[in-house]
Amino acid sequence: MIMKNKEAHIHEHQEISIEEREMKDWKRKLVLSWIFTLPIAVMMILDRLFGIRLFDENFMNIFILIISFPVIFIFGRKTIQSGIRGFYTFYFNMDSLISLGTIIAYLTGFLNFFGIVKNYSGVSAMIMSFFITGKYFESIAKGKASQEIKKLMHLGAKKAIVIKGNKEVEIGISEVQIGDIIIVKPGEKIPTDGIVIKGESAVDESMVTGESIPIDKLKGSNVIGATINQDGVLYIKATKIGKDTFLAHIIKLVEEAQGTKIPIQKLADKITNIFVPSVLIISILTFTLWVFSKNVSDSLGIAISVLVIACPCALGLAIPTALMVGSGIGAKNGILIRKGEAIQTMKEIKTIVLDKTGTITKGIPEVTDIISEMEKKDFLKIAASLESVSEHPLSKAIVNEAKKENIKLTSVKKFKVERGRGVGGIVNQKNIIIGNRRLMQENKINYKKYETQILKLEEEGKTAVIAALNKKVIGVIGIADDIKPDSQEAIKLLNKKGYRIVILTGDNEKTAKAIASKAGISEVIANVLPEDKEKKVIELQKKGMVAFVGDGINDAPALKQSNVGIAIGTGTDIAIESGDIVLAKGSLMGVVHAVNLSKETFKKIKQNLFWAFFYNSVAIPLAVLGFLNPVIAEMAMATSSVTVVGNALLLRNKKI
Repeated sequence: MIMKNKEAHIHEHQEISIEEREMKDWKRKLVLSWIFTLPIAVMMILDRLFGIRLFDENFMNIFILIISFPVIFIFGRKTIQSGIRGFYTFYFNMDSLISLGTIIAYLTGFLNFFGIVKNYSGVSAMIMSFFITGKYFESIAKGKASQEIKKLMHLGAKKAIVIKGNKEVEIGISEVQIGDIIIVKPGEKIPTDGIVIKGESAVDESMVTGESIPIDKLKGSNVIGATINQDGVLYIKATKIGKDTFLAHIIKLVEEAQGTKIPIQKLADKITNIFVPSVLIISILTFTLWVFSKNVSDSLGIAISVLVIACPCALGLAIPTALMVGSGIGAKNGILIRKGEAIQTMKEIKTIVLDKTGTITKGIPEVTDIISEMEKKDFLKIAASLESVSEHPLSKAIVNEAKKENIKLTSVKKFKVERGRGVGGIVNQKNIIIGNRRLMQENKINYKKYETQILKLEEEGKTAVIAALNKKVIGVIGIADDIKPDSQEAIKLLNKKGYRIVILTGDNEKTAKAIASKAGISEVIANVLPEDKEKKVIELQKKGMVAFVGDGINDAPALKQSNVGIAIGTGTDIAIESGDIVLAKGSLMGVVHAVNLSKETFKKIKQNLFWAFFYNSVAIPLAVLGFLNPVIAEMAMATSSVTVVGNALLLRNKKI
């Protein structure tokens, strides 16, 4: 088992360093290719543009052929192989034109010895070097895209203190097994995902969620690996290790997003597949037409210029770089783009459907109102003392409220649970009953004095809990799953952007409408069974594209059915797996940020495609007409690629 964990850890480390190794590989190729290419570029520019020849022509031709060879066939080997494959599979890509342009240009060096054509073999090395430069910048963009997430993995705990028998033993993080009890002291990193079985503390989860305020952790609380324990000792039972942890899952989501192709990328690929053979035909026709008025050498030079200028580097870089940078910005802001196509689809969304519990609301019942003629602390002490024995969520809400007030609770005798109605027991030798109307009626307790307040609480979507002492009502507690602090602001911004916002919930209509009213939502679909949520989404899709935001297992089908599924990262694993976008922070502001990110990223994609196509539409005719020397054509092609990558990287300056 330990060996398996070690293997998983090693494999994980290998996966994590792929992008870094790729960047180093392209950097090495870039440096070496330019060491060989720069002397060629200097000689060719001086010779072709200024008529200055540094060496004898034959010596210069041989020299250029020799030092061009490693650039094309060693540093550019994979590109050449990929390009040639396109010609016999009839599936062309940007490598096809790169390969064709470099090989034909390189062969002119040999033909030059027979006086057939001018030597353009140096241009072949320049084509490949500029292409390698573009791939290096692409690898940088890709590396930066997941840089923030990678930092988390590198900052993770390397060791863990586990209990073996009755001893505390320090072991490597890769040796931790599910079920191990881990001790985490103040200031230490939590080694892996788990559940607190003993101790209380606050945990800094800002690395994962971006929230600066530490989160209180008690017995039963879930914790995330690599987050930092603050002020108490925690005993944590490991529930996930290695590739199953929350952070490993996040990295997987980011990598999946970077590897997917959005619809417009697929369109660009189809265009490239048509573009390459079209350019080849144009190049052949250009040579054929010019050969009647010029010599073979000049005609071939013009044809090569067409091939060089048409190398679709800019077109190939336009979408991947923007998508990678966009997904990196998202990851930094807690927006994990699990499926790249969501970037494009998000801008077409008309309706945003929100699950209520855990999405708009906190998902945890809290005391919102205390109505009593007694002093608040005295009343709360009686109620919380009795409820402290119960495990019911409403009971926990009352006990938590007492903890906030630092109220010391009293012991309870003869505790009894009245299922579906409430609880009873003896506190300070007094008979206490806490529950709903039915429990009061069964015990013949008159609660009419508080009827108006009870009705008001229920109209606000809150649960009214009645407390009686010695068969006399002493007060009412209002409990509700309140909305998250920033839900109102997020919904206000989405309304302002013109989206149709709908609450879709299995809760009763009164509660749902109360939450909707408080959140600023006018449309509610309530009393929906879990299996019917998907059907409701289908109905809404008849009026336009729908994004669904949810966090629970019952939301998974609706998340899948919607055009863009947005999963709350604090929710269940199955909901996260069903989402196209995952919000790590669990805040609805993430939806606003996802909308903004989608629009900004797609704007960059369109700008990049415009410049790539604009460049080709202007430059190819100039090359056909013989106005562009292959050397100038090569410089223009390189400039277009650098422009596209630079434009994509500007996305990092956008505030979402």
